[in-house]
Amino acid sequence: MDKVVATALEAVADVPDGASVAVGGFGLSGVPNVLIQALYERGVAGLSVVSNNCGAMESGLAVLLAAGRIARVTGSYIGGNKEFARQYLSGELEVEMIPQGTLAERLRAGGAGIPAFYTPAGVGTQVAEGGLPWRYDGEGGVALASPPKEVREFEGAEYVLEHGIRTDFALVRAAKGDRHGNLVFNKSARNFNPLSAMAGRITIAEVEELVEPGELDPDAVHLPGIFVQRVIALTPRQAADKRIEQRTVSAPATEKTVSE
Repeated sequence: MDKVVATALEAVADVPDGASVAVGGFGLSGVPNVLIQALYERGVAGLSVVSNNCGAMESGLAVLLAAGRIARVTGSYIGGNKEFARQYLSGELEVEMIPQGTLAERLRAGGAGIPAFYTPAGVGTQVAEGGLPWRYDGEGGVALASPPKEVREFEGAEYVLEHGIRTDFALVRAAKGDRHGNLVFNKSARNFNPLSAMAGRITIAEVEELVEPGELDPDAVHLPGIFVQRVIALTPRQAADKRIEQRTVSAPATEKTVSE
C-alpha cells in the first residue's frame, strides 16, 4: 500500500517513447513540473499529451514541446504559447482541440469506465460535423482533419457523441498526499488534476506535503488513492516554486488633500 517512490526519475522510469500521458494543471496552476522535468531528462519523445493547455512561460509541458518531444496534443487552449502555435501551423504537431467542458468530461468518463456520452456542446459546428484541422501540411493546407461524429436527438434536442479518454500514464500535482495515494488539491490547483489522474492507467502524483495514512480527513480527500499508483514528495524548494502567469497590480490610490 506504500506508493511512495524516492525520486521523480524513478517514478517515470517506465514511460516509453510514444506513450499517451494525461497531465493536470491549468495555465501555471497545479502543473506537475517536477515530473515533467524528469520526462525531459529521460529523453522520452513522441508523446501524445492530453491536457488543457501545453505549458506557458517556458514551464510545464512547454519544456517538452520546445524540445520536440510531443507528437500530439489533445487540449482546449493554445493561449499565448507561441511555440505551440508555430509547431501546429507548420505541421510539426498534431492537435485535437476540444471544448473545455467536453475535455473535462471525457477524462472523467474514461476514468469512471464510461466509454462514451452525449453532450450538446459542439452540435452544429465542426466539432460534430468534422473538418477541424488536426494537422497542417506546413503550406497552409490541412493534412489531417477531424472526422464527423455521431449526432442523436433526445427529447427534441441534438447531442453529439464523445468518447471517454484513457491514457497510458497521468502526471498530477497535489497540495497533500498520503502514502496510500489519497490526494488533496489546493483551490484552483484542483482544476484538471483529479480528472487527469482518473484517466491514467498508471497515475503518478507529486505532492507538496506528504503525510502518513490516517492524517487526512476522509471528507477532505478530493481523489481517493485507488486512482493513484505512485507518489513522490517534493522538497520544500520544489513545493514553493510557483510562478504567476499574469501579474496584475492595481494603481496606487490618489491621496486627496482636504483644505478648509
